[in-house]
Amino acid sequence: MRGLAKTSREPGAMELVDVETPEPASDEVLIEIDYAGLCGSDAGIYKFKSAFERMTMPTIIGHEYTGRVVERGDDATRFSVGERVVERPIRGCGECFQCQIGEESICQDAELTGIDHDGAYAEYIAVPESALQSVPSNVGPKHAALVEPTAICTRAVLRNSRVEAGDRVLVAGPGPIGLLCAQVAASQGAEVVVAGVGRDTNYRLPLAEELGYPAVNIEKDDLTATQRDLTGGVGFDVVFDTTGHPSGLPMAVEQVRKGGQIVLVGQTGETTMEFTPLVRAEVDLQCTYGATYEDFERAFRLIGSGDVDHATFLDDRFRLTESEDAFEAFLAGETCKPVFDVSVLRD
Repeated sequence: MRGLAKTSREPGAMELVDVETPEPASDEVLIEIDYAGLCGSDAGIYKFKSAFERMTMPTIIGHEYTGRVVERGDDATRFSVGERVVERPIRGCGECFQCQIGEESICQDAELTGIDHDGAYAEYIAVPESALQSVPSNVGPKHAALVEPTAICTRAVLRNSRVEAGDRVLVAGPGPIGLLCAQVAASQGAEVVVAGVGRDTNYRLPLAEELGYPAVNIEKDDLTATQRDLTGGVGFDVVFDTTGHPSGLPMAVEQVRKGGQIVLVGQTGETTMEFTPLVRAEVDLQCTYGATYEDFERAFRLIGSGDVDHATFLDDRFRLTESEDAFEAFLAGETCKPVFDVSVLRD
């Protein structure tokens, strides 16, 4: 079979490779992949950031996907051949304390699909059935491919934030996670503003506006003035930092109200700031990462109900066989959520 793999430890270096079709182990099923999304971590692999040094080469990347079961291992009985499924790509060990209490997304010894083992930019993938969930009939294949990032945002908003109806919410960063968090927060009755930077003005901030949210370019417009107009100078009740940039958290501190909450969704790296104002203002600083079975189920419901608008959000212009265009457009902010038709690899 063919798959798109990271082949060396340098920027770019993504190649279509020929590998053996995997044989499912006794507890696994073989999935024929239909669609797969491009995530920020996939772009990080493309650039080869330091976080991915542990990867072996070549590794087929991709972890946001959907497909159909085509073969089952001897002990795999939960899913039928032909059933549509998605994977929870953070595979917990099942043995550590976090896994035992249902927090497998922060397993002490987790493996990540498309990083620690071959992923979804391929014709087929073999997956333990314990990592899979069925796709409801009211969620189409392209939309099912985006359930994983939607589940991350479902967890961030519904489980790890204090967002309630009537809250004023700022989402910093109009990337895929930011715009999904915005949609989930709005589904709870919050009034949402999305902030970005200059390079986001071509595609991502207009997309935020198309989805129904006021959009602010902080390099040109006065975000504090927007906050003052919307909140009377009180500040936002909740700020989601999805930027993945060191400047995101200091900006969130400036915009959140006293007694409010900052939710860190993006992986900021190292940043320097004064924490005393947070203590004196009793600001709640909450981190969120990954998603569990329950988060995926809630994501399916939000997609099925239309509260999360994937039809406007996803971008299916790019071909997996010409993936460099998608990665470069993503890194330049010229797209937000590419979705690949993986069936082209079987042509």
